[in-house]
Amino acid sequence: MRYSKNFDVIVVGGGHAGTEAALASARMGCDTLLITHSIESLGAMSCNPSIGGIGKGHLVKEIDAMGGAMAAATDEAGIQFRILNSSKGPAVRATRAQGDRILYKAAIRRRLENQENLTLFQAAVDDLLVQGDEVQGVVTQMGLQFMAKKVVLTAGTFLDGKIHVGLNNYAGGRAGDPASISLSARLKELKLPQGRLKTGTPPRIDGRTIDFSVMLEQPGDLDPVPVFSYLGRPEQHPKQVPCWISHTNEQTHDIIRGGLDRSPMYTGVIEGVGPRYCPSIEDKIHRFASRNSHQIFLEPEGLTT
Repeated sequence: MRYSKNFDVIVVGGGHAGTEAALASARMGCDTLLITHSIESLGAMSCNPSIGGIGKGHLVKEIDAMGGAMAAATDEAGIQFRILNSSKGPAVRATRAQGDRILYKAAIRRRLENQENLTLFQAAVDDLLVQGDEVQGVVTQMGLQFMAKKVVLTAGTFLDGKIHVGLNNYAGGRAGDPASISLSARLKELKLPQGRLKTGTPPRIDGRTIDFSVMLEQPGDLDPVPVFSYLGRPEQHPKQVPCWISHTNEQTHDIIRGGLDRSPMYTGVIEGVGPRYCPSIEDKIHRFASRNSHQIFLEPEGLTT
């Protein structure tokens, strides 16, 4: 069955990239359709609820300069703001914000639902409609066809995604969400170049079980208070809270080294390339074996967690 209306642009996937692509397309006057497997997941901060930092902060600023949503949403949802490398020159400084998951999600969804020329539709996309060398539309899991002049794929880690917990693994886009298996298979059929990326998700711990008195408090910057968007104001920020710093010791390292044979990173189970600026704790201990201690950051996921 074919949907009655044709679009200028279809964006598949409602993560960070997809929401920016859909908003940008709609702002340019294109009749845009954003298809996501779950409307409730729009704006979800999947791994770690932080924005920016040394490896990514400049990208957020560049997106903001082009009218993007991420920086502005962060100014409304950030519960701690810092300038990293502030003692060094301007070229290597980076803005970082700890976000409140609920507030950020709400800020992104509000922008999407109020954007002119943008339609939201909840469905999984299983196939592409291809005529010659041109993509003309998509097919959902239920067989509904949407046609458009252009199709943008921003399915990210959901494409044939796998979740690893120790030596166990299963298909998934992120915890609690299904992977996009059929669409990934279709892309392989089309013989498009593909790569595989890996990210590690930090464990969640109960704040009521932590002795903060033995940790170093890490407050946000106060003079001046950073903002992410070029149009942002500190008055937009919600309540600000600290992060905390602890350290590993030799006993910690012994425990981690003793479990490397159960780490998918070191048993060949994971083949993807990991992020350069965000090594896991086992990676730090393995690569920097001469160090007897590493920092551990404890970060809140929101004001109500």
